[in-house]
Amino acid sequence: MGKADTHLHTEYSGFQKLGIIKFPESVVQPDRQVDQARKNGMDVVCITDHDETHGAFLAEKYARSTYDDIEVVVGEEVTTADGEIIGLFLNERVPDMLPIEETIDIIRDQDGIVIAPHPFSFHVPGLKERILDIDIDGFEVINGGHPDQYTNMFARLVMDRFPGRWAETSGSDAHSVYTTGYNWTEFPGNTAEDLRKAILDKTTKACGHPAPVFGQVQWSVDVVIGGQRLMYRSLKGKLANVPKDHLIEKINSISDLKKATGIFAGLLYVVPPMSFIATILSTSYLKKGAAKMTASIPERLSLIDSIVEEVDRNGGPGKHRPSYLDDVKGSPLAAYQGLPFDIPFKVGRNKN
Repeated sequence: MGKADTHLHTEYSGFQKLGIIKFPESVVQPDRQVDQARKNGMDVVCITDHDETHGAFLAEKYARSTYDDIEVVVGEEVTTADGEIIGLFLNERVPDMLPIEETIDIIRDQDGIVIAPHPFSFHVPGLKERILDIDIDGFEVINGGHPDQYTNMFARLVMDRFPGRWAETSGSDAHSVYTTGYNWTEFPGNTAEDLRKAILDKTTKACGHPAPVFGQVQWSVDVVIGGQRLMYRSLKGKLANVPKDHLIEKINSISDLKKATGIFAGLLYVVPPMSFIATILSTSYLKKGAAKMTASIPERLSLIDSIVEEVDRNGGPGKHRPSYLDDVKGSPLAAYQGLPFDIPFKVGRNKN
């Protein structure tokens, strides 16, 4: 059986923003993620940067020229108007911020595979009940970036409730090397084409477990320190003549004021007590959110049953718009449109 990490990020995943402070989503170069995936025993790695495919193509080229025992699948985690979706086996970038149905059509036009990442997350923009009525090939039963006790557990409940309906996947969602290797998708064979076939045949198996919370904090520290170092060098003019590099170009485009602010805020964050405090707060938030979500499981499963019944009665996924979407506020789904069941989806992502 082969092993694949079906959800992995590089420095091409853009920036996250906290107030006026910007930090890269990742500071890991594509070749380093390939090297690490190989060390972790992966046969296939899917590079799925946010709204970008350039890093995936670089990783694919690197793997082909360097190794004969690992393959890279070009993918993209696309920000849609409805939540995030992953396209795999892509030939070119899929535009962001389109309706989910249009995004899926573009992926299909490239003969791509459609996977829903972290569909039932309560702290990042998953598609939630929309996975029931749209035309997807599978969804993540294990997302490595979700150590909470609800997101992956509920995804497993839904997957097992409708056997043979979707392929199950397990992706690290790693933005650093510290959170890779904990989970993977198992499939018959060991090549990228074998992975494609397994997803379509629904013979994949989600394996492993999420990275620990402290691993997520390590990622944030890695990003802050790496970003600080680059912003400081940029302020000093030491990056002006550096050979073309995607992340450096983005750092140089940030104003000097924001660079200085980012460096100062970063120094506060990486002081040892702060990282431990961040771990404690993150753990507490996830525990409380998961407890509230778990209490709603019977009601939510009942809702899901009714949606699937309606979808199947009207031609199947991608053929019918469920009635609850016409009046969300007046439907049972309304309970899942606001905190603590969902963080309001903020349209768009910081690319610069």
